[in-house]
Amino acid sequence: MSRVVVTGLGAVTPLGHSIGSYWQNLKAGASGIGPVTLTPANDELVQKAVAEVKQFDPLAHFPEREVSALDRVSQFAIVAAREAIAQSGITFDMPLSLRAAAIIGSGVGGQTTHDDSFRRIYREDRKRVSPLTIPRLMVNAPASQISMACGLRGPAFVVASACASATHAIGLAFHMVRSGQVECAVTGGAEACITFGTLRGWEAMRVMSPDVCRPFSRGRMGLILGEGAAMVVLEPLERARARGAEILGEIVGFGMGADAADLTAPDRGGMVRAMRAALADAGLAPRDIQYVNAHGTGTAANDESETGALHDVFGTHAEKLAISSTKSMVGHALGAAGALELAAMLLAAREGIVPPTIGYLGPDPACDLDYVPNKARAVTIDAAMSNSFAFGGLNAVLVTKKFS
Repeated sequence: MSRVVVTGLGAVTPLGHSIGSYWQNLKAGASGIGPVTLTPANDELVQKAVAEVKQFDPLAHFPEREVSALDRVSQFAIVAAREAIAQSGITFDMPLSLRAAAIIGSGVGGQTTHDDSFRRIYREDRKRVSPLTIPRLMVNAPASQISMACGLRGPAFVVASACASATHAIGLAFHMVRSGQVECAVTGGAEACITFGTLRGWEAMRVMSPDVCRPFSRGRMGLILGEGAAMVVLEPLERARARGAEILGEIVGFGMGADAADLTAPDRGGMVRAMRAALADAGLAPRDIQYVNAHGTGTAANDESETGALHDVFGTHAEKLAISSTKSMVGHALGAAGALELAAMLLAAREGIVPPTIGYLGPDPACDLDYVPNKARAVTIDAAMSNSFAFGGLNAVLVTKKFS
């Protein structure tokens, strides 16, 4: 088994179109939440607040002839992957190309293409749609497009497990690199789900906040839908050292499991099992963790259940944890959320700064831990945990360490 390190990071987010701008704005406690602009007929929507990737121009990243073949989700994925690969310094020549994986999480795939096609057929009474409709909307498109754009000829696929998609994808890639099944991996998540139809579906669930996301706070009213992508390059420590790569952090554990309980309601027991499995895989005790990037959606049920699960796993050490939800700044990017949060966690450990949970109004009796309210904090982080708990009762947890 090899130690698995991160040598590249890339991101396209509501707080910026690069990993640097994303991290600087997270530390500053900036909000990427604002009025919806991406969908037609906005006046028909009840939900007006979202976390969009603003001012993203695909022609700044792709030739015009390529844009027509790429849904917004694939555009995000490729841009983030290219940034991560460039930072890593890897060149995917032969024979490395044959043993390089592209394993990506996405909850819904090309939702913009899907929505646009349905609008043309049902509202505008068009007789035809683009012949590229299916290649654009298929859920595996981000992985396929990254493999083609970056020359990765090893395993390439998308993991779709709702809000845990990216964390499942990264965890699988981590295990494949650790076991030697692949030599390196580009992995993460991408989502572009802010469409009229998607927002209408989320409105019907009545779990959305009308304005801001306040995870774990008194007065929280629900989640805010987000979008974006984050990618990491994983490789064995020996390989990274041999080529003189800068090492940004180390992934040491991955745990997953299913609640087998309810399609939408969170289950505290399932959360506990996944966190304990990740710690066991990492060979760490609860007291070894200093920071948790929580799932923290801002809904009453999720935040209360996750707080209880953290008490169960960490015992009295839970009171010493720094915990934050970066969804308070970038919303809930569904299948990309875990990747955005892993990137934040790696950089938090590297710089010794925990990003805040913004919008925090004060403690809720059911949420009684330290959620780093409203302002970033200097914390020495040797090991950290990132939680993803999805609809369908699908749980995935990653554990990382600061590299030394």
